[in-house]
Amino acid sequence: MDLEKQLKDIEAMGNDHIGSSTETPMRTDAFELSDIEKIASIKKDIQNIMHTLGLDLTDDSLKGTPTRVAKMFVQEIFGGLHPDRRPKASTFENKYKYQEMLVEKNITLYSTCEHHLLPIVGKAHIAYISNGSVVGLSKMNRIVDYYAKRPQVQERLTMQIVKELQQVLNTEDVACVIDAKHLCVNSRGIRDIDSSTVTSEFGGAFKNSETRREFLDYIKLDTEF
Repeated sequence: MDLEKQLKDIEAMGNDHIGSSTETPMRTDAFELSDIEKIASIKKDIQNIMHTLGLDLTDDSLKGTPTRVAKMFVQEIFGGLHPDRRPKASTFENKYKYQEMLVEKNITLYSTCEHHLLPIVGKAHIAYISNGSVVGLSKMNRIVDYYAKRPQVQERLTMQIVKELQQVLNTEDVACVIDAKHLCVNSRGIRDIDSSTVTSEFGGAFKNSETRREFLDYIKLDTEF
């Protein structure tokens, strides 16, 4: 196979953004290596990438980069892959009998596009209607952060946030809207710096148009779903 055909095949594969399930695709042996072992392995891979690009890894500015990137991947931006880091979302009895919508909006979101490993930056807006239980406000932020810290597609991230809160709160009445910029669009390819992507997931009562409209009014989002 000649080089030109190989490059065309690679490009076609890169443009084939096939969706998968709502679960993040993981191998069964994903956690057999410790974090330290993963960092050591990834460090070597980053060294190889940088060497292949022609960079001088003896330079003072570059020689620590493979270690820094490996630690960042395992402990930070992809830390949400490990189930042990799943936030403990304790619930409380809704003793004050608040039965209206609760909205947590403008939750800052940093994730990573799984197609190009470039940043996704935006805001998540969450709402739920209590079915007898409430959850601490910061726990909703932590749930967003946990699922964002993994290679993601925005559609899956939106659904994972809703599914997690539905399980925590024991109610289908949960909604999430995410408005985010994808650097794979903004900084490469078409390089459209102004565009953003909006995704939504509406469960239970939020499938009702009036309830959904109330939520969108709270977050001041004019998009119709």
